[in-house]
Amino acid sequence: MGLADAAEDKVAGSYVWGPLSGFGLIVALFACVLDQAAKVALFFGLHLASQGPIAIGPFAELVLTWNTGISYGLFPQNGPLGPWALLAFKIVAIALLWIWLSRVPSRLTAFSLGLIIGGAVGNAVDRLHWPGVMDFVLLHIETARWSFRWYVFNLADVAIVAGVAGLLYESLRRGGAAKAP
Repeated sequence: MGLADAAEDKVAGSYVWGPLSGFGLIVALFACVLDQAAKVALFFGLHLASQGPIAIGPFAELVLTWNTGISYGLFPQNGPLGPWALLAFKIVAIALLWIWLSRVPSRLTAFSLGLIIGGAVGNAVDRLHWPGVMDFVLLHIETARWSFRWYVFNLADVAIVAGVAGLLYESLRRGGAAKAP
């Protein structure tokens, strides 16, 4: 093993823990806790289920929906096996993202992966104790002749999208894709 190989191994880390894994874990925990706290506050504090839509601005409302599928409600799973299959898929995805996190040399990539992992865990927690993923933010634009309503989402979804945006930015800034394991 030469010096170059040892240096690459030090930057790459193991498949479980790397130089920026702690940082990514803190980001993931923050994203997950923030998401879960918002859901608990809205469901039990504001009683969003019985309140109905609550306007939070001219283009946004708090509404309660249960997503039993994956992104944007695709492939809804209402049977006894479907939700567990989605949860298993999510666990595998989180494990692969964690392996990637353990091998990254950039704080931006670690931060972005932490956001994605935290958002994925936040939505996975929902599947364990709710009838689906709790979504609650609805963005919309309405005029006299036209109406547009975006998909209902939650803070975990925001973390995932922000994490993907960070990875895209990092790949463009460095001139190539962020290196995966």
